[in-house]
Amino acid sequence: MSPRPRLGVDSGIDVATLRPAAALLLVYPHGGAWHVPLTVRGSTLRHHTGQVSLPGGRLNASESIEDAALREAHEEVGVTPSDVEVLGRLTSLPVWVSGHLLHPVVGFASHRPRFDLSSHEVERLVEVPLALLRDSDRVKWEERTRILPPQGVMNVPYFDVLDEHVWGATAMVLAEFVAIVDEAEKSD
Repeated sequence: MSPRPRLGVDSGIDVATLRPAAALLLVYPHGGAWHVPLTVRGSTLRHHTGQVSLPGGRLNASESIEDAALREAHEEVGVTPSDVEVLGRLTSLPVWVSGHLLHPVVGFASHRPRFDLSSHEVERLVEVPLALLRDSDRVKWEERTRILPPQGVMNVPYFDVLDEHVWGATAMVLAEFVAIVDEAEKSD
């Protein structure tokens, strides 16, 4: 789910200089199906305004990745940390545009959380059934203009779900999670 051509090591940005951030990929049952909550980021935020993302943000001093992911989910969408069982981490991902190294954390809630959105950070919540993310017909491509050097046009994959385009780091994290779920299902 990465853009083509891919901006990466050749970008001239040192991964060691990226600020650590964490995000929570929460899975919970709702209406007889597994869901993942995504947010549409508020229009007053500095980075990724209006984009669809996982709840998350920067780590505070001496805070663990898991604690940061749970704190951010609580602050942004009202998920009660004690209601989440942390299952593990996915692959860390450099987000060059905002200068962060994203550490995705997977959590499980036995019931749908009582969401309470932070009006400053979250424009709206998008509850995506996991089945939609597992449907390969939901992966589409579009051209976008790269804002970092080298400027130019890139082809960007995205999940087309519930009238939203989920792309970038969020799409990469979701794609890795879907691959793990698909592989686990094959093993059973």
